[in-house]
Amino acid sequence: GQGCLRALSSYSSPQVVVVRNGPLGTAYRALQLLVLLYFTGYVFIVQKGYQERETGPESSVITKVKGVTQSSSKVWDVGEYVAPPEGGSTFSILTRVEVSPAQAMETCPEGQGVTSTACSSDQDCVPRDMDMSSHGERTGHCMPQAGGTGKSCEVLAWCPVDGGSVSESLAEMASQFTILIKNHIHFPHFGFSKGNIQAAESGYLKSCTFNATSALYCPIFKLGFLVEQAGEDFMELAEKGGVIGVIISWNCNLDLPSAECNPHYSFRRLDPKGALASPGYNYRFAKYYNWNGTCTRVLIKAYGIRVDVIVQGQAGKFSLIPTIITLATALTSVGLGSFLCDWILLCCMDKERRYSSRKFEQVPPG
Repeated sequence: GQGCLRALSSYSSPQVVVVRNGPLGTAYRALQLLVLLYFTGYVFIVQKGYQERETGPESSVITKVKGVTQSSSKVWDVGEYVAPPEGGSTFSILTRVEVSPAQAMETCPEGQGVTSTACSSDQDCVPRDMDMSSHGERTGHCMPQAGGTGKSCEVLAWCPVDGGSVSESLAEMASQFTILIKNHIHFPHFGFSKGNIQAAESGYLKSCTFNATSALYCPIFKLGFLVEQAGEDFMELAEKGGVIGVIISWNCNLDLPSAECNPHYSFRRLDPKGALASPGYNYRFAKYYNWNGTCTRVLIKAYGIRVDVIVQGQAGKFSLIPTIITLATALTSVGLGSFLCDWILLCCMDKERRYSSRKFEQVPPG
């Protein structure tokens, strides 16, 4: 009890003791210099520790693709090779299609690639049974496969299920397609907004293409340019498909004029290149029409280049509170040199305890 009372009623006042030691003094000044350089050069200048920061701006992205190309059978325009057509931040451009023959909803034997429907008699085919690997609902009949030697269960599906497909490339002119990317950002905390289009004339966008130095505010990119900047071969990517990311970075110092806040564009492939399992990018869709009163469809497996527009950024502006906090941290950190040198003296150099007897002196109450 008395020990606790004595500790509560005591006060420690720092005592200055000058130690004449060359190596220790040099180490002390070097530590102080390193701390000052760190806070002055890195924290204040590089990291701008005097600023209040806001990350993740509110953003809108609108895209528009233009151009025409042709395959072996037809000419393709933007209404056919862009999906979805709304012009959002993620869209795909068809570069190759595999077109199946016309299919109708009827009964036919299951395809050769579906091993779960192989059969030898009707008892092997449970009526109305379905599994996710088959093309339709089983009728309960076992039938010879079309063009094959075995038998498979008959299904109600879009037939024929194995009709083969014809591959058509759209890549002949696809690299020349132009993509307009309109981006507008807003930092709500600072009330700052800006867009990536600044045109003095209404017809400016009709005659310009993007250039990082001379046409930064003309966000019109050729598809081949995006692929090239991502380090990919266009024809190889068009054959198997892939995902290209367009990253727009807004890093704004709002202590400077708004003209100094500019977008920075970077490009890279986002899907794993050379993956053995499910490589590239593809999807399926169908086109329906009426043929002699029968609903018929053409199934298309589409390979394409998907473009993902990703917007990121941060803004900073001078504020008194982070400045005071950073200064207080810097002044506190300068005192680490004294603490470390005291520890070296007490533990490593004060063999006769002369320093500790001068450093720590007890004064009786009086």
